[in-house]
Amino acid sequence: MKAVWYESQGPADEVLVLGDMPAPEPGPGEVAVAIHASGVHPSDVKTRRGYRGPMTLPRQIPHSDGAGVIKAVGEGVDKARVGERVWVHSAAYKRAGGTAAEICVLPGEFAHHLPDAISFAAGAALGIPAMTAHRALFCAVGIGNGGVADKTVLVTGGAGAVGHSAIQLARWAGARAVIATVSSPEKAEAAIEAGADHVIDYTRQDVIEAIRGATKNKGVDHIVEVEFGGNLPVSLEVLKPHGVLASYGSEKKPRPALDFYPLMFRNVRLQTIFMYELTADQRRNAVADITHAIEAGSFTPLIDSSFALEDTAAAHARVESGRRTGTVVVTPSGQ
Repeated sequence: MKAVWYESQGPADEVLVLGDMPAPEPGPGEVAVAIHASGVHPSDVKTRRGYRGPMTLPRQIPHSDGAGVIKAVGEGVDKARVGERVWVHSAAYKRAGGTAAEICVLPGEFAHHLPDAISFAAGAALGIPAMTAHRALFCAVGIGNGGVADKTVLVTGGAGAVGHSAIQLARWAGARAVIATVSSPEKAEAAIEAGADHVIDYTRQDVIEAIRGATKNKGVDHIVEVEFGGNLPVSLEVLKPHGVLASYGSEKKPRPALDFYPLMFRNVRLQTIFMYELTADQRRNAVADITHAIEAGSFTPLIDSSFALEDTAAAHARVESGRRTGTVVVTPSGQ
């Protein structure tokens, strides 16, 4: 099969290799998926760069998300799954074989039925973005706070893959209002199309004042946060008592100074999110809700661009550019 891999970390155009290798066979509990679309996300490029630590395997096929058709199953997996359209996640997390290949083998529990309502490209954008967004929105369910129904939700980075997913899932879950922050008019359009009630361009507007205006000075109940440290001063100003601040990133300020008492005095819940380490129950709940939202016509992942397998380095460059809106997809040759 054709695949892209790297054996050392560094710039994409220096370390990514396109070549042929034997197609993997599924072992017990595993499925082999013919990949039609492979999703490229920031975690994939950071791992390839070495920002998430040194390599632990001699060779890595990148990309954890993808979509395709199950072509074979291992022992213990229902043979009726052969031929099933699926979306997959976590393929390259602590595993050598990601989705930047014609065939990907992974545990059957990480391959989920792909509704006919969406394409393989859209399916490749479900794993990290949609499941992260779901966890960010529903992290307080069952512990007194519940979900986001009838609440005002702030989604920072509303045109990113996670943010765009969070806007749609919040609307599907019955949020009273969704406010999104973006960095350009083009990204504002994407957030509005996703269902945001109010969009704030943080490069042109005072975010705190804009949120106060949108909420009539009441603030927000729940924040889905792409940049915890960088946006913490805003969060402290706009989050209501008993609010939730759920964050999946803090690139600009990875070691932020935390002003504890303003959070404590309002009984704020802080939740960090790392999609790869969700519990089995959290994954099942996310997959069920995402599927229901897709089937209801309430959720469609946003695709930024598509590249051929031989152009995987260019796809990584697109992700690193900061200009993308939604998910970058790689299409393996022959599919």
